[in-house]
Amino acid sequence: MDNATQFLNYIDGEWAASASGKTFENRSPADQDDLLGLFQASSADDARRAIDAADRAFATWRETPISQRAKILNRAADYLMENVEQFARELTREEGKLLGNSRDEITRSAQTLRFYAVEGQTITGETFPQDDAKMMVYTQREPLGVATIITPWNFPISIPARKIAPALITGNSVVFKPSSDAPLIGYRLAEALHHAGVPAGVFNFITGAASAIGEELTANPVVKAISFTGSTAAGERIHRAAAMTTRTQMELGGKNPLIVLEDADIDTAVDLTVKGGFSLTGQACTGTSRVLIARSRKQEYLTRLVEKVKTLKIGNGMTDGTQIGPLATRQQLDTVLGYIEAGKQEATHVHGGEHLSEGDYAKGFYVAPAIFSDVTQEMRIAREEIFGPVVAVIEVDGYEDAIAKANDTPYGLAAALVTNDIGYIQRFPLDIQAGTVKVNRTTTGNLVNAPFGGLKQSSTSTFRESGRAGLDFFTQTKTVYIGR
Repeated sequence: MDNATQFLNYIDGEWAASASGKTFENRSPADQDDLLGLFQASSADDARRAIDAADRAFATWRETPISQRAKILNRAADYLMENVEQFARELTREEGKLLGNSRDEITRSAQTLRFYAVEGQTITGETFPQDDAKMMVYTQREPLGVATIITPWNFPISIPARKIAPALITGNSVVFKPSSDAPLIGYRLAEALHHAGVPAGVFNFITGAASAIGEELTANPVVKAISFTGSTAAGERIHRAAAMTTRTQMELGGKNPLIVLEDADIDTAVDLTVKGGFSLTGQACTGTSRVLIARSRKQEYLTRLVEKVKTLKIGNGMTDGTQIGPLATRQQLDTVLGYIEAGKQEATHVHGGEHLSEGDYAKGFYVAPAIFSDVTQEMRIAREEIFGPVVAVIEVDGYEDAIAKANDTPYGLAAALVTNDIGYIQRFPLDIQAGTVKVNRTTTGNLVNAPFGGLKQSSTSTFRESGRAGLDFFTQTKTVYIGR
């Protein structure tokens, strides 16, 4: 413990310890003996200092030429790519995902920074024709002010990047709080921006428990924007706590269906289930947690799915050949095991779900992928977000029944359809209640340059993340009338 690396907050251009004098440990979910470092257990005073620093820096930053802001984002992207192997290994040790997935996430984060460095420079207003020849009327887009960015542990650098980059390029100043379960890779993003020359106070990074600093980050009236990704319950609390003048963007939970119709290719359906439901250990907000399959195809599908899942190698994400890593936290392990037990009481347990705790698994949070059949709409595993490698298989009688059951959920994040019927392909985007709609593709994954967001309780905002739409949340429109 005495030799553990201590990672500091970044406030007003300086690396500093918390005023609390306390730290917390960051250990690997694959091996609890692997201590990555100690992080600051920040206090409300630290959060206030970060917000005040961002507030002071805003006036100058908003007037900084956008080409200069873009250079900083590009230099930060360069830093991430120069260190991609080190950072990917740290991300795998910290969060548990496969090393290849970690490399992809670092690369994607760099791509996001570069995308907004360019796209942010294309923001325009409008001019409006009118009857007075001596007057000009136009709109201009302006930054909001101080933005707080609060992010989860499952994509601990790509989600922050897609929030922080549009905030900075549009002239806002930022206070960033990563999840306490994966703070190291967030620290590396802060390090990248510092190395890139972000001015003091424009970007701030603090770690700590939501119970200690969350209220300051969300209820302080100086904060003009809050962008949060996490659970629906937490998002609702933040949304209510925010001041009336604070804009909120909440990307929340999902219970995402994969619909498999009678004409579907079963091998494709199995492949999409494994990729969407079990890769990333099921810890994606867009992960496939429900498979709604035509009754006549269910047995064939289940047989092939079990055969496929039996071949999956579970283990440390740093080990070559591993296909499923550990769950990210002990709390998540307990949660997933609880849902598996609930599934055994409610539905037909088809395969998996064992807590792996012997041998190579003894020091980590491992569970075998679980498959349940004969699931009905009222069961917990059909209605509640599990966030783990658990798939509930539900029988449907045709397209209309599948749509009705797919939409029978408070969530509306992602949905996918497996079919070759052009009629259903055309109808599906209109009928399904989801913000991300896919056909013959997995529910997981989205492009850097395309909008992302949910419907119903999967999102509290009309503002989308990612792509050009990601710029809208961090800007406001001002209408200008000029006479002569």
